[in-house]
Amino acid sequence: MTPPTWILLRGLMREQRHWGEFPASLARALPGARIITPDLPGNGERHAMNSPTRVAEMVEFCRQDLSARGIAPPYHLLALSLGGMVAVEWASRYPQEIARCVLINTSMRPFSPFYRRLRWQNYGALLRQLLAGDQRSQEALILRLTSRRHAGGNPALLADWLSYQQEYPVSRRNALRQLQSAARYRAPDRRPAMPVLVMAGALDQLVDHRCSQQLAQAWDAACMLHPDAGHDLPLDDGDWVADTLVQWLGRMAQQPGNSPPAADKN
Repeated sequence: MTPPTWILLRGLMREQRHWGEFPASLARALPGARIITPDLPGNGERHAMNSPTRVAEMVEFCRQDLSARGIAPPYHLLALSLGGMVAVEWASRYPQEIARCVLINTSMRPFSPFYRRLRWQNYGALLRQLLAGDQRSQEALILRLTSRRHAGGNPALLADWLSYQQEYPVSRRNALRQLQSAARYRAPDRRPAMPVLVMAGALDQLVDHRCSQQLAQAWDAACMLHPDAGHDLPLDDGDWVADTLVQWLGRMAQQPGNSPPAADKN
């Protein structure tokens, strides 16, 4: 029985270190699982690369990166925000490579209008920060918009985020290219062939949580709503995400025709 490989995909202007303690929480919940946290082009260790303006190009980068590392499919995908679009495109293009998809606080055309996919109240603040180029103010704004647990501020966490940005700065150009890729992406009308779980934080200040609910309804997928978490659900309550995932995997394994998660070869 081959242990599952979980690929964790972050969102706009975020890198693998922004997962914080969540990979460790997931490893405890899924003993033996291999957990990989790649950076998308333009972020983290890949910050010097041009961010693609199409989600499909991000998929191809991830596939090539994993192949170069000798990490073979099938993959289990857990993805946040823009990473969710990458996961959906990957699963749609190469269903034989993907065993499971877990989508967290993502939003996609054609299921939700643009003013819910990125709350219109934030347009001005986000644009001002991108133009100003003040890293500390930018990271403070992102923390305020993405976390309910730390909405009142967390100096230690903010200092970590600022150090990430200083070490691997995300250029204004790449930030805009990532926004472009997210804005233009259109998901397939039908759910990809493998099981899909959608999670959302009810107090998401960046993306309306109804985007996740509408996606799940359209695809007849399971949907779990955290009552008081924000956009960065793994940051606000990583243990809840891991526990909810384990419970869902258990239910999937009990359904007729489904193999145990660790041995899934779909």
